[in-house]
Amino acid sequence: MEAEQVAGKVGLATIARAWGRIGCTGFGGPPTHIALLRRLCVERTGWITAAEFEDGIAATNLLPGPASTQLAILTAWRLRGIAGALVGGAAFILPGLALILVLAALFLAGSPPLWVRGAAAGAGAAVAAVAVQAAVALVPASWKRAGARRSARARWTGYVVAGGTAAVLLGPWMVLVLVAAGLSEVAVHARRQAAPGPGRGPRRRGAWPLPLALAAPAGGGLLALAWVAFKVGALSYGGGFVIIPLMQADAVDQYHWMTDGQFLNAVALGQITPGPVVQTVAVVGYAAAGVPGGLLAAVVAFAPSFLFVTLGGPRFDALRAAPRIQAFFGGASAAVIGAIAGSAVPLAMALQHAWQYAVLASAALWLLAARRGVVGALLGAGALGVLAAAAGRPVG
Repeated sequence: MEAEQVAGKVGLATIARAWGRIGCTGFGGPPTHIALLRRLCVERTGWITAAEFEDGIAATNLLPGPASTQLAILTAWRLRGIAGALVGGAAFILPGLALILVLAALFLAGSPPLWVRGAAAGAGAAVAAVAVQAAVALVPASWKRAGARRSARARWTGYVVAGGTAAVLLGPWMVLVLVAAGLSEVAVHARRQAAPGPGRGPRRRGAWPLPLALAAPAGGGLLALAWVAFKVGALSYGGGFVIIPLMQADAVDQYHWMTDGQFLNAVALGQITPGPVVQTVAVVGYAAAGVPGGLLAAVVAFAPSFLFVTLGGPRFDALRAAPRIQAFFGGASAAVIGAIAGSAVPLAMALQHAWQYAVLASAALWLLAARRGVVGALLGAGALGVLAAAAGRPVG
């Protein structure tokens, strides 16, 4: 049965359960979310084809805001339209958001307990392996899509290498490389046409720098909090861990809602809870204005992702069917694979203690050699971190 026929029969309750399960178990940030969404939508159920999923990754990586959250919303939208997007997106976001607000209330006033820091250090050590696993899973379908021509496969390899290099060296600016890979493939497609039509090439989205130097409200009230959350959710490329310095500058240096130590605690909570890393903004909101502030920050940060997908989604299939758009996504999605894999390098370099590298190696064996699950790898790594903390190993 075709993916579209199957998808049309997926109920909202099924979407709520499946996306909620990912929201509850999605420890490790975007690499984990991509792996879990692909396993659910492509491998287990066949609701979405591998090519559609690749295109979804490429499209959401070209949007500002949290890409993995947008991918969760987009995949749910493909199954049941706007209702599916709202249900799936909410189910994906709410478990981690609720947990991080509870932990913020418990731990924001002081340093996190030793076991919390140990779990964060252990789970964080495994995330680099998860990134590689997520990239490896995308390779077969993308390689097949490139075609059998030697020149096409050489370009595919070049795009992957470029994406990986950009992830290591360029950080949030890597979106420019994704766009360049897509446009390069469009140029190749145009040259290959014997009689090219008058159609337009893909329209490039503006690339906004991160952090974005925009005027912020002078005061430190709810309006300022909403502006900070809006910048995180709608005016920044990169998402994930790239938003951390953006939030720190506002929450600590400009508005003084948190101390440096409290902000580090917030980041730690964001790493040990499931769901998108962007939900760390809810801890900033909690520090600024309690539970209402946390909820306001979360709503403002995530609302643009729903708008981008629900407003742009109806045009996505029409654009995707256009030959030049197909060429664009063919190049961009290959670069995305490299970018996901390349993100493992800074993640691994950020590890501070020798025992964390042992955890990373164990996670890599679990995921890549034994081909076991992402959730088990992260939970096991977190448990090893707790044991390391109990044994007196450094976890700070």
